[in-house]
Amino acid sequence: MNKGLGGMMKQIQEMQAKMVEAQAQLEEIQVTGTAGGGMVQATMNGKQELLAIKIEPDVIDPAEKEMLEELVVAAISQAREKASEVQKEKMSEVTGGLPIPGMGGGFPF
Repeated sequence: MNKGLGGMMKQIQEMQAKMVEAQAQLEEIQVTGTAGGGMVQATMNGKQELLAIKIEPDVIDPAEKEMLEELVVAAISQAREKASEVQKEKMSEVTGGLPIPGMGGGFPF
């Protein structure tokens, strides 16, 4: 194996280790999306995993079930957008902004 290939393999191994570390950090990061002026909150980690939903009692009205459902969806969507941005930033730190094949707009991990 020539020196150039060995150096490239070492760089790849270092990047893989950094990606594993970044993924662990993403699990610890929390973002919150809100809807209805904060009456509904959705919390996700940096890996876009839903951790919690909080609903203020004032917004719970059986006659307004559809509105509450829409607020929950809106809060989750906002949390997902925030988590996606955090994820992109963290992965960009690892890759130095280089696109990684197969990782298009999102990171499937």
